[in-house]
Amino acid sequence: MDYEGEIAREVAANTILVYGKGTKTAPRCGFTLETIEFFDRLGYPYEVIDVLENMPKREALAEMTGWPTLPKVFIKGKFYGDTDVLGPMAESGELQAALQDAFGGAPPAPKETIDLR
Repeated sequence: MDYEGEIAREVAANTILVYGKGTKTAPRCGFTLETIEFFDRLGYPYEVIDVLENMPKREALAEMTGWPTLPKVFIKGKFYGDTDVLGPMAESGELQAALQDAFGGAPPAPKETIDLR
């Protein structure tokens, strides 16, 4: 299978893409959960692709990025690493600038919650 081609298509189709262990609704490791929570706080849409049990794809990702561990985060086609890299970028404001550039502006306003009491 052409995993590099598949990865390239997935990265191109998603402005923020996280390759991790598990899904957004069912993360299967603490680092993937940390990354999901990180992006939830930022407010931009993102996707998570579970590669936990797909060793050939995980190996292709490691070769393509030079980054051996999961999760792996891509923003607008560029590989950034994980929250060890993104956290300091967020603290300095560099990440917010990159995201505003990637999405053409600030994150969408949070959805209003409806109190049904």
